Amino acid sequence: MRRLVPFLSAKSPAILEKWLDILLGSYFPETAQFLKKEKDPFSNPVAHQLTRGLTDLLAVLVEDQDVEAARAALDEIIRVLALQEKAPSQALAFIFHLKQVLREELAAELQDPTLAPEMVDLESRIDGLALLGFDGYMQRREKLCELKVNEVKARVSGLLRRAGIEITNP
Repeated sequence: MRRLVPFLSAKSPAILEKWLDILLGSYFPETAQFLKKEKDPFSNPVAHQLTRGLTDLLAVLVEDQDVEAARAALDEIIRVLALQEKAPSQALAFIFHLKQVLREELAAELQDPTLAPEMVDLESRIDGLALLGFDGYMQRREKLCELKVNEVKARVSGLLRRAGIEITNP
């Protein structure tokens, strides 16, 4: 990866912009337009968090950071995506789209056949991120389900108390 790093670093703003556009493109058109247009982090915390997560995730790849840094960067994005009613494959497709973005942005550089092994290694690491992302996504979804179940239990318990029905735990 040593020879690809300078190219990735130089082109990271363009890579991030395309990658974010693809991710935001998964939203309804009106929502995507707002998320792309509004730059204020307080008015648009979703796009701000997604941008920060993608930036950190690209840094993890370029700087060959450890698994914990990758999990933290992925979690930044997954916290937003897990709230939506999407299948894991749809929610995490953005990770695989990075391969396409990299190939487009590095097309000229990849004409050099000696960079092919580094690109294969980079794409393998992206696949590894997808696996980590899946784990993180499922953990977030499980936590959301747990919170919903606890909320329903609390509501039912409150209703039963108001109705004068006592609950005993076995």
